Amino acid sequence: MAKKHSTKSKAQPLTTQGEVRIIAGKWRSRKITFTPVDGLRPSPSRIRETLFNWLTNDLPTSHCLDLFAGSGVLGFEALSRGAETVTLVEINRQAAKQLLTNKVQLGADDLQIIEQDATQLKQFAKRLKNKIDIVFCDPPFSKGLVQPLFNSLEQVGILQVSAKIYVETEKNLTELDLPENWNLLKEKVAGDVRYRLFERNE
Repeated sequence: MAKKHSTKSKAQPLTTQGEVRIIAGKWRSRKITFTPVDGLRPSPSRIRETLFNWLTNDLPTSHCLDLFAGSGVLGFEALSRGAETVTLVEINRQAAKQLLTNKVQLGADDLQIIEQDATQLKQFAKRLKNKIDIVFCDPPFSKGLVQPLFNSLEQVGILQVSAKIYVETEKNLTELDLPENWNLLKEKVAGDVRYRLFERNE
């Protein structure tokens, strides 16, 4: 049984020239480069700053999963700020190769890259070494990917009991069917982006 979550709002986008800067932590101000492929929108710094303020108490020693990783900036930022491990999932081969380059350049030994379709969770769930504390989900907009992903995350059994799930969508996507044991913790709009943080419960 799903429950409805509904809201309204306002907001905007991103400018990218193939690189984005890590905001804080051990790699503060380091730049990571990315391959500009279709649908890739690195989360802008003002959104990331808000997100990681929300997650301040959750990040240390956490195991994170970055779906639709793209530039990987959410995952790299999480590791920079104290996450224990991060797994990036990216289907585009060029983007995945660049993620590997950035991993090597930063010496990010606790980062795993899976080159696969993020919507096919069942296919790579066994490759995850730990139950996931934090999920970052920033899919291409207007493709209907968020709702089925919510259901898959709950069904495949990879989440910790109190996992946090962060989602970016187009701002006009105001209604989502949540798994019954998910609650909305935070929500904001910036430019064309609506971003939300959910918490899973027993």
